[in-house]
Amino acid sequence: MKNIFIFFAILLLLINYNCRAQQLVQTTIDLYKLKTNEQQFINKPLKNLLKEIKPEIKLVTATVDHPSYFSFYFISREELNKKIDGSALRLYVYIKEPLDWNFNKRLKGKQYQWTKEDLEKYGNLTVIRIKVSGNE
Repeated sequence: MKNIFIFFAILLLLINYNCRAQQLVQTTIDLYKLKTNEQQFINKPLKNLLKEIKPEIKLVTATVDHPSYFSFYFISREELNKKIDGSALRLYVYIKEPLDWNFNKRLKGKQYQWTKEDLEKYGNLTVIRIKVSGNE
């Protein structure tokens, strides 16, 4: 009986751990789940939101207006240029704080790439709104 109890306790812990480890966005189609669960990320650091996204961010732009926001794309710049109608799937993340983003000061050839350095620099900025637009 004691062994059965220990077995179920370990099984429950493993199931609980695996449920937490799964990211909310497994594919780009799942990006709309972020908008559905927006309240989970509002007034939280940007890094919390980005942890929930499994597909690679291939392109990023930023707008320093008020409010500032990032535009995250999951296709390359070449693929984006082919989509003339602007239907590329993108994630807009609006930020509470002023954004220090200068395209001209970014590394040549990597101006549009989201890097680990960007995550360190901008990861603690506060999310105030999430918007998803476009299609697959």
